[in-house]
Amino acid sequence: MKESTLYIVPPKQIHLAILMDGNGRWAESRGLPRSAGHRAGVEAVRRIVRAAPSFGIDALTLFAFSSSNWQRDPQEVGALFGLLEKFFFSEAATAAQHDVRISAIGRRDRLPSTMLAAIESAESATAGNTGLDLRIAVDYSGREAILRTACWMVSSTEVTQREFSRRLAEVTHTPEDLPSRDVDLLIRTGGEQRLSDFLLWECAYAELYFTERMWPDFTAADLELAIRDFRGRDRRFGAVPASVASVSAS
Repeated sequence: MKESTLYIVPPKQIHLAILMDGNGRWAESRGLPRSAGHRAGVEAVRRIVRAAPSFGIDALTLFAFSSSNWQRDPQEVGALFGLLEKFFFSEAATAAQHDVRISAIGRRDRLPSTMLAAIESAESATAGNTGLDLRIAVDYSGREAILRTACWMVSSTEVTQREFSRRLAEVTHTPEDLPSRDVDLLIRTGGEQRLSDFLLWECAYAELYFTERMWPDFTAADLELAIRDFRGRDRRFGAVPASVASVSAS
């Protein structure tokens, strides 16, 4: 069966994914509890959400809680969930002003009922917004999502990337009209240089940008630097550069 082509977005529309790393280390370096770092991280999220559309970003996916994060201290997990719940409720209340649509991707069967209620409330309240698509990854694992989708594909009569992406979106609870789109640029703050099980399928051709800046300190100016770097890259998706192709043809 013929494979479908990868979906490539127009040059002025960017799906940006961010691994928001460094909250805990930011707090510890200041003699503060790790929860203080997470609170500061939420404020950084608000800054970037407000700034994103001005840089041509129409979809923003943030890694808030990995499936591996369940291994952390229960108090830290509880504090983080409390912040996330407040974020979903508060952002939903102001989303109309900024035309932001909020959704969550990842597993939902292990989330506290209060967290699930906050997510569903935010999704319902912002469903009609058509500006920035803000996706928060909660209890998310890229490997698990791919594995579950692959098992589901066994019964499929259409074995294409498009069909896999559609089913992957269902597995991760991505709304039907917000398909599991390829990531154009992935930013990781905090100095580490790895994907950490985040959007592995969607990042097949993503440009990667790593910065030493801790997430609580990340600003619109830092985002602008990353976007400028991204705009200057030659994204070939496996093709030969145009300059080389023209020489070969001559």
